[in-house]
Amino acid sequence: MRKITKATYLKWYEDMLFWRKFEDKLAAVYIQQKVRGFLHLYNGQEAVLAGSLHAMDLTKDKMITAYRNHVQPIGMGVDPKAVMAELYGKVTGTSKGMGGSMHIFSKEKGFYGGHGIVGGQIPLGAGMAFGDKYNNTGAVTLCYFGDGAARQGSLHETFNMAMLWKLPVVFIVENNGYAMGTSVERTANHTEIWKLGLGYEMPCRPVDGMDPVAVAKEVDIAMARARKGDGPTFLEMKTYRYRGHSMSDAQHYRTKDEVAEYQKIDPITTVRSKILDKKYATAKDIEAIDKRVKELVKECEAFAEASAFPPVNQLYDVVYDQEDYPFIPHKL
Repeated sequence: MRKITKATYLKWYEDMLFWRKFEDKLAAVYIQQKVRGFLHLYNGQEAVLAGSLHAMDLTKDKMITAYRNHVQPIGMGVDPKAVMAELYGKVTGTSKGMGGSMHIFSKEKGFYGGHGIVGGQIPLGAGMAFGDKYNNTGAVTLCYFGDGAARQGSLHETFNMAMLWKLPVVFIVENNGYAMGTSVERTANHTEIWKLGLGYEMPCRPVDGMDPVAVAKEVDIAMARARKGDGPTFLEMKTYRYRGHSMSDAQHYRTKDEVAEYQKIDPITTVRSKILDKKYATAKDIEAIDKRVKELVKECEAFAEASAFPPVNQLYDVVYDQEDYPFIPHKL
C-alpha cells in the first residue's frame, strides 16, 4: 500500500469535507424541489470511500455500489459539476439527466453505478470481476452494499460463485446500523455481518469504517489478494450515517443522543485533529481548504442551475438506435 503521509491526510480532509458539503447542498436544494425523487445522503460514511480510494489503482480498478452514490464517482475522478447536474436532471449530467440521484454512472472513470434495486449490484460486481479475470486486465472491483442488502439471496449465490472462480472482487458491506429504519438486530440472529463469509471460506473481517487508515489497510490487503489470483474478500465496514435513510426519513427509530455519540468520532473531525496535532498544516491552512471547498460547492450549484433540461427527443435517443428502429421518431 502507498504510504499514508501528510499529503494523504490533507487530501482526505479536503475530499471528505467536500463530499459532506456537497451532500449538504443537495439536501438544501432538495427542499426547494430542484432535485426530485429519492435522495440518499452519505454524511458520516466518508472514511469508507476515502480509505478505499487510497488503496485503489484508479487507472484500471472499478467500483460499483447502491443508490447512496453521489460522492463515490467524484472520488473516482468524475467532475462534481456533472454529478450535481445529473441530480438536477440536466442535460450536462453524467447520464444527460436521465439517471438521477440513484443511478450515477461513468464507464470512463470506472464507476459502474448507482443501483436502485437493493442488492442488485452484488452479482453485477462479480460479473465485472469475471470479465477482468477472463481478459487478464489485472483490475479489481470493489463492490459496496448496505447492511439491508446483505440479507438478499443473491449475495449468497454471488459469494459461492466468486469463491469457486476466485474472482478479483472485494465485497464491502457499509454497515451503518440500519436498513432503512430497521436496525441490524431486528433483521438477523447475528449482528456480525462479516461472518457471512465464513460459510464460503471467504476471507472476511470487520473494519472500523470511521477511520480511513483502517479502511485503507484492509482494502489494500484484500485487493492484493485479488490481484494475485487468490479470489475475493468480504469486509464489513462498521460506519454510521448522520442523516436519515433518505430525505423522507423522519428517523423515529433512533435518538439524537445516538447520532451525537457517533459524531464524536466523525472522520472529518478526526482527520482534521490529526493534521493539526502532527503540524501537517496550520489553522490558517485549514481555513483555506474550507474556503476552497465552499467555493467548489457553489460552482457545482451554479453549473447545475445554469444547465438546460434535456430535449424531449432524448427520451427516444437514449433507448433506441435509429438505424435499428427507423420507425421510431427521433424528433418531435
